[in-house]
Amino acid sequence: MKYVFIANPNAGKGQAVELLRSEIEKLPQKADCEILETEGVLHATHLVKEWAAAHPGEEARFIACGGDGTINEVFSGAIGLRNVSVSVFPCGSGNDFVKVFGGMEKFSDLRKILEAPVQKLDVLKANDRYCINVLNFGFDTMVAKTMNERRDVRGYGKQSDYYFGIAKAFFTAMKTKATVAADGEVINPDGLLTLCTLGNGQYVGGAFKVAPRARTDDGLIEVCLVKPIKRTQFPALMGPYQAGKHLDEPKFKDIVTYRQATKIVVDAAPGFAYSLDGEIIQAEHVEVEMLPGLLDLAVPV
Repeated sequence: MKYVFIANPNAGKGQAVELLRSEIEKLPQKADCEILETEGVLHATHLVKEWAAAHPGEEARFIACGGDGTINEVFSGAIGLRNVSVSVFPCGSGNDFVKVFGGMEKFSDLRKILEAPVQKLDVLKANDRYCINVLNFGFDTMVAKTMNERRDVRGYGKQSDYYFGIAKAFFTAMKTKATVAADGEVINPDGLLTLCTLGNGQYVGGAFKVAPRARTDDGLIEVCLVKPIKRTQFPALMGPYQAGKHLDEPKFKDIVTYRQATKIVVDAAPGFAYSLDGEIIQAEHVEVEMLPGLLDLAVPV
């Protein structure tokens, strides 16, 4: 098997590739390892497809080296390829996807990543893009926009960017006009929401367990819609929401609408945007479908 590391050179404050090279040198499989560096948005997807086309039928494991954006691009590129598995060497500012499998520590040993068994991974498809972790909108879109802006200025992200984004959204994005239908059922007939998350994974923002019941192999989208709330309610709700208790605590009963579904349709006004694994995408009509078991994911044991 060949091991192809797709690395974002900006990840890990610019130290990711150097760290990767150092760790590969220690591996008994180093002769079968290759590093490809990305040069911009969606380049990782292109690199995966280009490598596979140049090595038809060869068994390969593509390992995303960066944050959730890099994971999205690498995994998206691997969809539809034969004899291919994917994995993660997390070294970006946002590594929410791996938390559902035990966190960054579980994926920190390259030897274990190369030798890891595979399990099936569900993928969401939103219009013409794939989503590996979480698609969210409303309040969370403003949070993600703010995070991306601060990361782009600095060159790398920080955990504090998420909280800065929350503060900005608190004053500018408490109510969004959008209708959400889960398997044909409109779950917010008034067409309003504070935020909505569609989860394959569980976490966003480094610590917010927004889809606590999500599983990456159950063939279901976790839908959690928070109805419009007052700013005075927000402080008391934030802690339990961050901890993933919003589906169980009584105080959320009249605030949160929860569903499991295989298809979601969102209709909104012009200018509507959503966050797909951290990337901001504008579209006033979004169709999200579950594609079960689409990838073979190598998870270290």
